[in-house]
Amino acid sequence: MPLFWKPYRSDITELIDALKARDPQLEEKQRRGRALLWDRPLDRQVQADQRDAEVPQQPYVYQTKV
Repeated sequence: MPLFWKPYRSDITELIDALKARDPQLEEKQRRGRALLWDRPLDRQVQADQRDAEVPQQPYVYQTKV
């Protein structure tokens, strides 16, 4: 290994580090946004009802039923 060798850092990694340095609360804002949209309790009954209401698709959707 050369004397002045430094590990590779991609441009994206440097961009993310720069964003975090500019806005220290960035990760907390991302976590709150994720919790708002994605981290929700699941209603198993609603999921089961949706699964039961699905209509099976025919192998070739443009073929009329014979």
